[in-house]
Amino acid sequence: MITKDGNSYLVQGPVTMANVTSLLAESANLFDHDALVVDLSAVEEVDSSAVSLMLQWMRDAKQRSQSLAFTNMPDNLKSLATLYGVLDIVPQG
Repeated sequence: MITKDGNSYLVQGPVTMANVTSLLAESANLFDHDALVVDLSAVEEVDSSAVSLMLQWMRDAKQRSQSLAFTNMPDNLKSLATLYGVLDIVPQG
């Protein structure tokens, strides 16, 4: 689930293969600001699809000329992003 608060978006619960498609669809209707902040502090479980979702959000933001930053990234998600060699390109705020 994604909750909007101004230009900040709180992602809650798991981000896994089981729900990543629904999170992507949900985000398409929410991410409507020039500057986006995605707060990941309430993410409870991740798998590799979470990294894919973040990369897709980055592509979408770039296409829309939006800035995007991720905050409060859980350690297990940082580990996956490091494993896949993309942590350095993920904008963190």
